Amino acid sequence: MSTLKPEVGSNDHVTGAASAAITIVEFGDYQCPHCAHAYPIIKEIEQTFGNQIRFVFRHFPLQEAHEFAFQAALAAEAASLQNKFWEMHDAIYDNQYRLSEDLFQELAETIGLDIEQLEKDIQSEAVKQKVEDDFESGVRSGVNGTPSFYVNETKFDGGPEDLFEMLKESAE
Repeated sequence: MSTLKPEVGSNDHVTGAASAAITIVEFGDYQCPHCAHAYPIIKEIEQTFGNQIRFVFRHFPLQEAHEFAFQAALAAEAASLQNKFWEMHDAIYDNQYRLSEDLFQELAETIGLDIEQLEKDIQSEAVKQKVEDDFESGVRSGVNGTPSFYVNETKFDGGPEDLFEMLKESAE
């Protein structure tokens, strides 16, 4: 049974109540079509279960397959330095069908980021390191594709719909 390594900590992007009984960690790639498919289902899970769940996103860009995945992860990570990680995360998935080099600046303007600062941060070693650390944690946790989900630190075998069903059943 694969478990999450390292466990959720202060470096993670977390949404939801710290006191939530269930923590879901997604390893995702912004250019992965399966992750784009999972994105609205995760949103629905968040709306349905509210404070009962905490959601964590870790970067797992599959650079061989997806030309813009690493760049997208860097853009989201740089946005987090302006406290806009989730806004950039959502904007990238909402616009996945038109991912390109120029898209990140446009999204940054839309969500109100300081563009010059974003461009500096995208180039920074710290931002690159955070994406690489997330990827490394995925490798150590046994991630073999995206999206991969961990529920309370244990790998969940199944897609986002299965996850939703399991949560509904456990809530009953």
